[in-house]
Amino acid sequence: MAASGRGLSRALSVPRRQAHWEAKARLKPEYDAVVIGAGHNGLVAAAYLQRLGVNTAVFERRHVIGGAAVTEEIVPGFKFSRASYLLSLLRPQIYTDLELKKHGLKLHLRNPYSFTPMLEEGTGSKRPRSLLLGTDMAENQKQIAQFSQKDAQAFPQYEDFINRLALAIDPLLDAAPVDMEAFQQGSLLQRLKSLTTLTPLLQAGRILGARLPQYYQVLTAPMTKVLDQWFESEPLKASLATDAVIGAMTSPRTPGSGYVLLHHVMGGLEGMQGAWGYVQGGMGALSDAIASSATAHGASIFTEKPVVKVQVSSGGGIQGVVLQDGSEVRSRVVLSNASPQITFLKLTPQEWLPKEFVERISQLDTQSPVTKINVAVNRLPDFLAAPNAPGGQPLPHHQCSIHLNCEDTHLLHQAFEDAVDGRPSQRPMIELCIPSSLDPTLAPPGCHVLSLFTQYTPYTLAGGKVWDEQERNAYADKVFDCVEAYAPGFKGSVVGRDVLTPPDLERIFGLPGGNIFHGAMTLDQLYFARPLPLHANYRCPLRGLYLCGSGAHPGGGVMGAAGRNAAHVVFRDLKSM
Repeated sequence: MAASGRGLSRALSVPRRQAHWEAKARLKPEYDAVVIGAGHNGLVAAAYLQRLGVNTAVFERRHVIGGAAVTEEIVPGFKFSRASYLLSLLRPQIYTDLELKKHGLKLHLRNPYSFTPMLEEGTGSKRPRSLLLGTDMAENQKQIAQFSQKDAQAFPQYEDFINRLALAIDPLLDAAPVDMEAFQQGSLLQRLKSLTTLTPLLQAGRILGARLPQYYQVLTAPMTKVLDQWFESEPLKASLATDAVIGAMTSPRTPGSGYVLLHHVMGGLEGMQGAWGYVQGGMGALSDAIASSATAHGASIFTEKPVVKVQVSSGGGIQGVVLQDGSEVRSRVVLSNASPQITFLKLTPQEWLPKEFVERISQLDTQSPVTKINVAVNRLPDFLAAPNAPGGQPLPHHQCSIHLNCEDTHLLHQAFEDAVDGRPSQRPMIELCIPSSLDPTLAPPGCHVLSLFTQYTPYTLAGGKVWDEQERNAYADKVFDCVEAYAPGFKGSVVGRDVLTPPDLERIFGLPGGNIFHGAMTLDQLYFARPLPLHANYRCPLRGLYLCGSGAHPGGGVMGAAGRNAAHVVFRDLKSM
């Protein structure tokens, strides 16, 4: 078995075919704009800027583009979406503006989309129950009625309620937040211009109408309180609550956990609201399509070219960047797809930033509960609650997000409590996905790739322990024991695995603290305050330097909004420089 470890991905990585975007771009001494990091937001920003006539270069630290939206062949013959693994949140304008289908993007929509098997003692021939949810509301109600007739009747109203809130927030995603500094201190013209940015907020209020107080509670209350008002059955509440805590160091009992749930239901694919799907070829194929769109219009993308410093002139203006090999690349503006911490605490000369700004960046909450385990198997998991077909072909539940240890919201809270004490969860929350169930190109015939998105694992372990090979494997073995309880024979099917703890996610992908969102998605770090109050419009105190990644509004997820919004802000600024 291939266990995880430093350098594993490079040691086992098999050369991939050349992507559409890859060309022998020649490094020039000067560009209009430089983007630090070829994560999906950086690529989106570059694609938009280049379309607007801004000559743009992207510099990526790793050997592969995509940031967390990447495909890597960790085990020979098995292609993993190594970090992010599902698509839904990408803004619809980006698909059309960047012509992503023309550039090779293919999607596999999932229906059904959620499967929660129970750990129950079967009686005689009776197997354990499970909860399977999809786009057919009548079928959903039939599934929920196994646990509660009352909940089955309430579920359509709950879906309408949540979807309306998601619809209200939607306009806020596609524009920079209100520029409070210009609104308070700018000239009359600047104040009038800033008023136009209030339009999305007014739209949101109009959509929510008289029910605004109820919706306010969803954003501020613990998710368990909200769900308790709607439902009585724990399997349904726990399945829904997973979306409120996924990727977040929070419990369903934490105030404000409702926004993370919204963040995971506000997307859609192919015109279907809330739909999630797999990208053909893994998430790296999405990054390749965006890069292909960018380079088709003249953008230049360079891999294994780490930026080590943002260059600032003696007058305090952005001059460009310095690469690790000592090369200096001049530019009028620099956009950073790196986290706020890397951008402002490591790459930018500290003397050009206000001391208070630097201090507040260093204090951002970046706690992460996530350990991602990528697994190669030689057969599909065979769940007690939904046995495999005789021929071993994928069944509908195999394409879902499969929720394990999620029968009860108390289990989720207890898993969180373990991590608060500095210990990996005894019964981790597990979201298991099998993208090869819909995309057979990812694995050899009869084999599959599994994504185990697990929590809660603290970045810093109690008792002076560190995430060494022993701790990493001990936790992975515990997760595998959990999967085995639901699907006996799973452990015997494993061909190889890649275990990424919070420090691994930080080291490999540059995610601060291992946080997949570049920072907590809590109300104090959203909208006006992402990353900081008065610096939420992609600009920073250093003129010509911008954030365009998940640490900026509207936050994490494979959304592309931060990259698109930042590109438009930069373009407007360039016209006035």
